[in-house]
Amino acid sequence: MDEVRILEIKQSVFANNDQRAELLRRELKEKRIFLLNLMSSPGSGKTTTLTRTIERLRDEFKIGVMEADIDSDVDARTIAATGVKSIQLHTGGMCHLDADMTRQGLDGLAAGDVELAVLENVGNLVCPAEFDTGAVKNAAILSVPEGDDKPLKYPLMFQICDVVLINKTDVLPYFDFDMEKCRENIRMRNPNARVIPICAKTDEGVDEWADWLRAEVKAWRG
Repeated sequence: MDEVRILEIKQSVFANNDQRAELLRRELKEKRIFLLNLMSSPGSGKTTTLTRTIERLRDEFKIGVMEADIDSDVDARTIAATGVKSIQLHTGGMCHLDADMTRQGLDGLAAGDVELAVLENVGNLVCPAEFDTGAVKNAAILSVPEGDDKPLKYPLMFQICDVVLINKTDVLPYFDFDMEKCRENIRMRNPNARVIPICAKTDEGVDEWADWLRAEVKAWRG
């Protein structure tokens, strides 16, 4: 496999991240590029879910993926194997990306010919929620082994998300996880969030998720 391109992302020098994020969104709208910010804890299944998503949508949209990590290029190589454009972003120890760092990533991705850009954010439920990346929509993955109480423990993550994917439903019989209680906890934080149970391993619910994303991309692109 060809070498994966790696960008060293520098910390944003702009004080007002919200303004930078809104400017980036306007530019993306003009270019008809849909940017999805995908967040979760490490090990929740982000990359596997993203791979399944690409399988559904790559024949409809030109897709580009930015994989953000403190180090390594493992995820970018996995995504590149699907045949879509992929780059690795190294954050230099930062546990999140902000709007200007995301812009650097989009420039490195050469997103001019991309219709759907996905930022797979650094894996944790705290820092990424605090910074607007300029994304059109925010998605979070919560895996069954993490527990149904995470929306209570990490409220901001679930407050800012437009959709929550509850992944690894195949292991529900083995964990003390109450699906309805989890939905209730998410609604408590964000009554407008779409909740979709999925299993990226078995494909359960992936079509529903892909349908949601497809509709959002088409609406954004007009």
